[in-house]
Amino acid sequence: MTITIIDSRPTDSAALGLIDALSRRLAEITGSDGRSHFTPEALGPRSCFLIAVNGAEAVGCGALRPLEPGDIGEIKRMYARVPGRGIGSRLLAALEDRARGFGYRVLRLETRKVNQAAVAFYLRHGYAVCEHYGPYVGREEAVCFEKRLLPIE
Repeated sequence: MTITIIDSRPTDSAALGLIDALSRRLAEITGSDGRSHFTPEALGPRSCFLIAVNGAEAVGCGALRPLEPGDIGEIKRMYARVPGRGIGSRLLAALEDRARGFGYRVLRLETRKVNQAAVAFYLRHGYAVCEHYGPYVGREEAVCFEKRLLPIE
């Protein structure tokens, strides 16, 4: 499998297919499709939507958007169609690189506690559990993560 990470828009057909697949998977795992905190129109300045492709096939996606204060970014809609092939790791590394380029010093994200594969993935990649933020405050089913980014040398 040869993975290439490309810029996209969450409204492109390949992106919509991945987002739909992610939403179905999240609904199976958590009972919620996760769409309420991200819409395809949610991206603006200092944001990106990346797709992982294997040849012509879209196999994963992830988004980055700003949070307040301005040096914090948020990872959204991370998904790998086939787990265990390094797709998620490649996407996350690309999002972290892009975050540094946007001037973010910290990345945050949320997943559900019941989504143990995602929890383990983020812990393996240096994310630490942090206090709930934004719409996740008071949500017992949520677990929030944070990672301080080291500058590119």
